[in-house]
Amino acid sequence: MRNPYDVLGVSKTASEAEIKKAYRRLAKEFHPDRNKDDVKAKDRFAEANSAYEIIGDAEKRKQFDRGEIDADGKPRATGFEGFGGFSGRGGGFEGFPGGRGGGMGGGGMGEDIFSHIFGEAFRAGGAGPTGGFQRQAARGEDVAAELSVTLEQVGAEEKLRLALPTGREVDVVVPKGVADGQTIRLRGLGYPGGSPRAEPGDALLTIRILPHPRFKVEGADLRVTVDVPLEEAILGGSIRVPTLTGAVEMKMPAMTSSGRTFRLRGKGLPKKDGTRGDLFATTAITLPAADEAALTEYARSRRAARAA
Repeated sequence: MRNPYDVLGVSKTASEAEIKKAYRRLAKEFHPDRNKDDVKAKDRFAEANSAYEIIGDAEKRKQFDRGEIDADGKPRATGFEGFGGFSGRGGGFEGFPGGRGGGMGGGGMGEDIFSHIFGEAFRAGGAGPTGGFQRQAARGEDVAAELSVTLEQVGAEEKLRLALPTGREVDVVVPKGVADGQTIRLRGLGYPGGSPRAEPGDALLTIRILPHPRFKVEGADLRVTVDVPLEEAILGGSIRVPTLTGAVEMKMPAMTSSGRTFRLRGKGLPKKDGTRGDLFATTAITLPAADEAALTEYARSRRAARAA
């Protein structure tokens, strides 16, 4: 993959906010839903997600900047400096234990050392008949999918069954702190590679939070409007406030006006750090179902009661 900074179009000194903004812009522009017949857009979308996984993560970004991992998040090969140079005698290497410049064929020491340096990539590709590396089989393609969830499912961090376009069904746990339109990567759940040894692609799962008839989402916080009878607003008392896990009792002071907002801590959505947002309940005063004369008499009686 290209340099993740170049993919997102940001400088190496960009802040986390700038990186996130650039990623969201590209994800919106090249999302598969908006470019169903554009193969290049699909590739750009996958590339942007891969780039954000590297420099959007503080720890991985440091590792990439230090040269410890490459643009795909894989460890870079190190340790060549202590091996000396080519011997110039038969294609072998000087400085290898037990080596005599006899080449790398026949499962000798050279192959063991390169297996140690390059890991599975060397063993999977192997050495060709002339001693060179064979090309690795092509990695499988990524697949795009969507998961629609309710606010209740987000709040409960439910495990949901998802059918992928590949025909595979998987269980997906709604992640903490997920936002509407956010895309998460499910590694190894894309299309298979070109051979049994090839790495499969990933599933790029976009989360869609369904609109709720009562609650409005503001980050991890929720807002709700609560109808309050006029008598309760004047005299005070307990009212029932809906939450994602059921209604709760809340004490309301006397002489509460319409539009007043109360905070119920920890009744919002889960955050990445394990805490929860809050629920903000705004009062809406409801008048008694009666004619104008009855309402006037009602108000006069309440005024007299307060004066006494």
